[in-house]
Amino acid sequence: MAHSLAGTFDVGLERSCVPGSPTRRDWVRHGACPPGMERHEAFFAGFAYAPHRHDTYAIGYTVEGVQSFGYRGSEEHSLPGHVMVLHPDEVHDGHAGTEDGFLFRMLYLRPDVIRDALAQAGPGGRPAPLPFIDGAVSRDPRVIRALMPALADMKAEIDPLEADRIVQELADALNAISGNLLTPPSRSHQQAVDRAREYLRGNLADTVTSEELEQETGLDRYELSRQFRRLVGTSPYRYLVMRRLDAVRDAILDGDSLADAAMAAGFADQAHMTRHFKKAFGVTPGKWLALSQKTP
Repeated sequence: MAHSLAGTFDVGLERSCVPGSPTRRDWVRHGACPPGMERHEAFFAGFAYAPHRHDTYAIGYTVEGVQSFGYRGSEEHSLPGHVMVLHPDEVHDGHAGTEDGFLFRMLYLRPDVIRDALAQAGPGGRPAPLPFIDGAVSRDPRVIRALMPALADMKAEIDPLEADRIVQELADALNAISGNLLTPPSRSHQQAVDRAREYLRGNLADTVTSEELEQETGLDRYELSRQFRRLVGTSPYRYLVMRRLDAVRDAILDGDSLADAAMAAGFADQAHMTRHFKKAFGVTPGKWLALSQKTP
């Protein structure tokens, strides 16, 4: 049954829970996605996530309840009808704003996917800077309308062509809202950052040095770090750690032990990986795996 978003937008949401139903245990459901995006739906009765940060855009909405979280020094509250836009590398947490808990759906997009969609959106057809939205909670209809095809049905797979359309419409909406006025990055800087990303992904299990990245990109370490953050939304080191954590999540979902997954991904040991995992996702690897294996 479709329910409107608290009358704020003229689009509908498929409600997965009936108001007034008995208290449920926390759970997370992951939806299938093409490369470059992740999506999940989750319910939490109280505490959800410790302070953490990831290197993706997190764009989603609250389906029911009050979703409260700290973000950029403020306490934010999202209600049904609100859309949330969390930027890469911004620390945030999460908890229920009332005793009834909250249900939400979220789409995670890599910054380079947004960047590629805006490759000709800057002045003179040059790449636009990554869009930044002032404030995490919005009622802007452009974002929610672009988001709905990705999150309205979490069980349905997203066709690759549909995924391209979703990314393009979201990127355009975020760019329009941000009012980008910054000087677009140069093609050479973009190419250098792309080479750095490829090198980091190809050497996940190794110790990568600044000298190696300088040789690979032709930029000195400081300019590379500056341009990398501008185009990818985080630092080269954080990017490397997050790709290692992606490998860990895939491995433990496939049944590997935490220790084996940590070593294969390039962490010193399980404890080293666990510290980074909690900083990135707000829960321990064991808790994340338990939530992921639950069905609502």
